[in-house]
Amino acid sequence: MHPRAAPPPLIAHVVAHFGTGGLENGMVNLLDHLPAGAYRHAIVCLDGYTGFRDRFARTDIAFHALGKKPGKDPAVWGRLWRLLRSLRPDIVHTRNLSALEAQFVAAAAGVRARIHGVHGRDVFDLDGSRYRRLRRLARALVHRYVAVSRDLARWLETGVGVPAQRIVQIYNGVDAARFHPRAGARPRIGPEGFAGEDHIVIGSVGRMAEVKDYPSLVRAFVELVSAQPALKERLRLAVIGEGVARERCIALLNETGCAQLAWLPGERDDIPELMRAFDLFVLPSLGEGISNTILEAMASGLAVVATRVGGNPELVEDGVTGTLVPANDPQALARALARYLAEPERLREHGRAARKMAQESFSIEAMAGSYLRTYDDVSRSRGVRALGDARACGEVR
Repeated sequence: MHPRAAPPPLIAHVVAHFGTGGLENGMVNLLDHLPAGAYRHAIVCLDGYTGFRDRFARTDIAFHALGKKPGKDPAVWGRLWRLLRSLRPDIVHTRNLSALEAQFVAAAAGVRARIHGVHGRDVFDLDGSRYRRLRRLARALVHRYVAVSRDLARWLETGVGVPAQRIVQIYNGVDAARFHPRAGARPRIGPEGFAGEDHIVIGSVGRMAEVKDYPSLVRAFVELVSAQPALKERLRLAVIGEGVARERCIALLNETGCAQLAWLPGERDDIPELMRAFDLFVLPSLGEGISNTILEAMASGLAVVATRVGGNPELVEDGVTGTLVPANDPQALARALARYLAEPERLREHGRAARKMAQESFSIEAMAGSYLRTYDDVSRSRGVRALGDARACGEVR
């Protein structure tokens, strides 16, 4: 009898929570586009997961929820250690500060190859200066860091002290077939009669967390229609997503008499269709890694107005594919919106350039190939079998 072939190496991806968000969307895009025979995958959620896990096309990904309590819960690290000892992963890949402590557990559990991904920072730590001691303590345990933007890669090197040779920068990729420009009539958006062919829809998609600063977008919209009352007949605002800022934004719209001009439906699962109903995309973040929704808007052929923070300037070429504005400045945001309304051809030109850039520079295949090479390189350096081949992701090297 021939000996049974060993299964592919296992990667345990550790996250705080698997719900709706850019990090999770990026994981779906990545794992769905990695060759099935290269690595096996398990997603370990320190607290839990939602139905967003059903977004995966592949069905061979195991999910584990450790039931972490809110705040500090030291017992979760014991549960993680036992799970890792049971799974025996070849690689542990943690993501963001909320999962960084899992690196200590992975080392204690004997995991030979350890990777940490940095996808952005929270509103309480926009400059990355908090938890510096924890980050520096973890440096010796992490064999490779993945930064989703050049901005974050520079910060890892200069702010955390990670040697440059242990940092790889990999942009998120976007599915330019799923997200594409509108062809024909505007798709239905909002309640009956909300937006027809003659309307202009300013749209945004994302977690309505404090760091995204959606109240600044609402204030800019209100300022715009207050300065030009005639715009109330044709200008509409759509903000898609759920989070702590949603009720505050709705209250602002009600207080200013603009509620009938806006639609904030909460979380939706038809984002590609809604993107095609927009005419202009806005992301007003206070801080950002690399925004999946900016990439999706670009692939949808939309000009993008974004704040000049984090990785946004690496995606939005000011004056070519969109406009960059200062953070937390509703007046500057309103001026940028007003200029696009006054120059519709410029709006369309920037949208065409954005689509071209998304296709040429931010493909999912390039992202998947880069991650596969990273997994392979770390595996080989740590004595783990590496079965991947970046060419299997459709990337030409």
